[in-house]
Amino acid sequence: MTTAFSRQVRLFSLYGFEVKLDLSWLLLALLISWSLGAGMFPLQYPGFATIVYAWMGIAVAVAVFFSIVFHEFSHSIVARQFGMPIRGITLFIFGGVAEMEQEPPSPKAEFLMAIAGPIASFVLAGMFHVLASVALAGGAAVPVTGVLDTIALINVTVAIFNLVPAFPLDGGRVLRAALWQLKRDLRGATRISSQIGRGFGLALMLVGGIGFLAGNPVGGMWWFLIGLFVRGAATASYQQLLVSEMFADQPVSRFMRREVVAVPPSLKISDWLEEFVYRQHFKMYPVVEAGELLGTIGIDSIRNLSREERERLSVRELLEPCSDRNTIPADTGTAKLLQEIVHGKRPPRYVVVDDGRLVGIISLKDLLELISIRMQIDSQ
Repeated sequence: MTTAFSRQVRLFSLYGFEVKLDLSWLLLALLISWSLGAGMFPLQYPGFATIVYAWMGIAVAVAVFFSIVFHEFSHSIVARQFGMPIRGITLFIFGGVAEMEQEPPSPKAEFLMAIAGPIASFVLAGMFHVLASVALAGGAAVPVTGVLDTIALINVTVAIFNLVPAFPLDGGRVLRAALWQLKRDLRGATRISSQIGRGFGLALMLVGGIGFLAGNPVGGMWWFLIGLFVRGAATASYQQLLVSEMFADQPVSRFMRREVVAVPPSLKISDWLEEFVYRQHFKMYPVVEAGELLGTIGIDSIRNLSREERERLSVRELLEPCSDRNTIPADTGTAKLLQEIVHGKRPPRYVVVDDGRLVGIISLKDLLELISIRMQIDSQ
């Protein structure tokens, strides 16, 4: 699956792609090991010690880890050929994602990138099937051939599931590529494929609910959660496209607040809180004296001050001078800024300047409100 993800641990780098593990993936690994080692393997291969089944389950979980990395790595390699930046590969509870930073440039790029994952999984399935056959012919122990066969089966299952034409699964992206090529309308193609994705997610949730009521609580809950994820990811992917279109090639000057509330540097911190923060409800203010922007003052600067210090100290003594941490040029791209804020690379609010003059303020809160309004209008 490809999508544009925090409890993440960096594991290693693979041909320039950073592979990370979300801690939720440990639950998936535990579920695989337990369900196979305590359930399927004892039934399918009876007569072995409990520890053998446990190691078989662990071996499959480790192989699934590398299989998912290989699947997502295939997406990433193709994406790189078409100039699409991929932040990295992250494994989490529902599998893995290649973290795309932008939409594909063409239907061809979308198709080839999407189909690369299932092809990779089918290739792995074939390789492990051959290994199992060779191991069996060579007289290898049953647990060894059993593990190899199971890994092959899991890779086939992953490939087939991902080929379901429900966005953002790989099959859904193949469908979007076809609709995009046919209609020459990326938004329309995304809307249709994401609607199918939401419907598929709902169907999985219903299957999970039925399974839960039928006496299979673990399996039922698992399918319900997968359906919930697919449904949410389909909705989020369409919204992400709308946001990309909305902010594409647009400078922050178009979306900034032009009615700026500035603070004089001589003001006491206690007065600033009473007269500005508690009335205007902003967390950061530009500090201006005689028309000159001196810097900013924010609530983070005064968190550890005592009441006496707030009465004694002035804004001038605690202001943060202008820098790239609180000040941004008016021609900065909005899409890039939003992306960097969301990924924690930038603070959530800035004063906007043009030739050194204060012209406005831009904040994540305002951008999110604007996105929400756009979504409401678009859904009508």
